Amino acid sequence: MSAEIIRAENIYVPGTHHPRLDEIAISVRAGEIHAIVGPNGSGKSTLLNVLAGEIKPTGGSVTWPSSSSPKPSPRHQAQQRALLAQATPMTFPFVVRDVVSWGRYPWRGTDEQRHDAEAIDQSMLETDICDLAAQRITELSGGEQARVHLARVLAQRAPVLLLDEADATLDAAGRAQLDAVISNRRNAGDAIVVVSHDLGRIAALADQVTLLARGRICRHGRAAETLTAPILSEAFGVPMRIVTSWSG
Repeated sequence: MSAEIIRAENIYVPGTHHPRLDEIAISVRAGEIHAIVGPNGSGKSTLLNVLAGEIKPTGGSVTWPSSSSPKPSPRHQAQQRALLAQATPMTFPFVVRDVVSWGRYPWRGTDEQRHDAEAIDQSMLETDICDLAAQRITELSGGEQARVHLARVLAQRAPVLLLDEADATLDAAGRAQLDAVISNRRNAGDAIVVVSHDLGRIAALADQVTLLARGRICRHGRAAETLTAPILSEAFGVPMRIVTSWSG
């Protein structure tokens, strides 16, 4: 079994009408794509931000068993995990390559800084934005901006990649490209946590799935065991069925 990278236990985050998260336990391992799915308001983004250290839970704990530091500094955390938030509004006309270069900030003053140019170039190539390098990000479409921010977190070269609906503004080609990128990261031994509403893609892509509803875990396990019609119907509150298509 692959090494455990992040462990969350008994996570509790309060909410207005019901807890945003309640008694959540989740384990993220190296070399796996772990998907967090569920209806709107189920706590997916909250959980991702708890794992990232952006939200401090009222109860429970998040630990990094693989880390040499029991209480990593913000800089050390940034070297260990890269977070792509659900929305990253840009109101100033920064040049695309400069935006991608922000992903290298955690490594300034370290030996890894010598790899800055290589990391930036590689991430822009992976996301197919090399031809946008000199453009202003405010001049780009929503899908193009999404690819720029994906390149930024890839350039960070952290062993844990946390993506909150990174596919939301991408077209079919962009989503296929995103799937290839994160599959490559998994194959390289990184851990990827993905929040998405695209259950069909997740079923084909993810190694592990955590299904949330109203801040609690409904099911956790392999995609084939978790994303079934009865389980999804219960979680989403509407009848759902699984359709399999093939050619030939």
